[in-house]
Amino acid sequence: MSIIKIGNDTLEIGYGHKIFVVAEIGKGFIQTEEDQPVEVYLENAKELARLAKEAGADAVKFQTHTVEDEQANVNVVAPHFKGADRYNWVKRNTLATPVWFWRELKKYCDEIGILFFSTPMTRGAAKLLNEEVGVELWKVGSGDILDFVMLDYIASTKKPVIISGGMSTLAEVDKAVDFLKRRNVEFALMHCVSKYPCPTAELNLRTVEFFKQRYNVPVGFSDHSIGIDSALASVALGAAIIEKHFSLSRDLWGSDHKVAMTPSELRDLVDGVRKMESDPRLKEEYLNKEVVKAGLGQADKILQSGEEQFRPFFRKTLVAACDIKKGEIINPEKLWAMRPQAYLAGLPSEKYEDILGQKALTDLKKGESIPADFIA
Repeated sequence: MSIIKIGNDTLEIGYGHKIFVVAEIGKGFIQTEEDQPVEVYLENAKELARLAKEAGADAVKFQTHTVEDEQANVNVVAPHFKGADRYNWVKRNTLATPVWFWRELKKYCDEIGILFFSTPMTRGAAKLLNEEVGVELWKVGSGDILDFVMLDYIASTKKPVIISGGMSTLAEVDKAVDFLKRRNVEFALMHCVSKYPCPTAELNLRTVEFFKQRYNVPVGFSDHSIGIDSALASVALGAAIIEKHFSLSRDLWGSDHKVAMTPSELRDLVDGVRKMESDPRLKEEYLNKEVVKAGLGQADKILQSGEEQFRPFFRKTLVAACDIKKGEIINPEKLWAMRPQAYLAGLPSEKYEDILGQKALTDLKKGESIPADFIA
């Protein structure tokens, strides 16, 4: 079973190593419906990072948006968050986090001794994090598992990747895994169910075992359930990574606070994980708890009912990143992958490799979707 190495091989993640506990702060520094100055968001983010460090987390993870190459300006509202339409929510996140925000936040995390990384939502966001901030680890969210425009860039950095498989079929996970393996990238795969919150009966935690056997890579669990029982159960099943949303309170305004753990819950989670590591007998005891049995499910990858509703909003379509003239050869810099796929008629983002190196048959303006008849 492979491992992934972070930085100058100073941190290793995988079997036989310490369980990697990630406090997913995401956009949790946005806590009010009203806009706040960037400085307020930065102080909120620092406070959450400090509390995660004090609770014993190994890393804090955020989310990085660049609205221009991520979200088309159409009025759609995602099923899990009615507080803003998708375009204006992504735009707010973009404006809330200029480059200096990320530099200052990473610097602070380095100073207090907790690993900083962030989920880029596009290739543009990944370039910002790589070239301007200097992240050492990538996280790819479930909605972007087939964004091969971004995955190709991420793979080119040769930095390790953690990728989630929520709202995906087994065939789609296979496709993403093959894409990364062909590029010789070290990566870990996260079991995830994209429901907010996810009911215990739909967690299907034995997918952790299934992924381990099928792909021979480190496997983790990205948990959207309430409480810490499911995360601890995934460790008992062999998860090498735990990722869970983290917030000051589940009552704050925003998209993910309602499924987050609080500082005291994070402390309890870390304590539980470390106890399991020191005494393996606790794993079997934990799996026999009635509250845990309900979420074990079967050793398979299942697209749960209710996850499908997210796919039209979070899957992506290939879009022209610049004006493209008839006869030009398509290279990566001419392409974006943008949401929402349901409102952007064109080739899905996983068709990226099919059109690279091909000759454009028609003119296309920047921002227009790539049609199926764009190449021979």
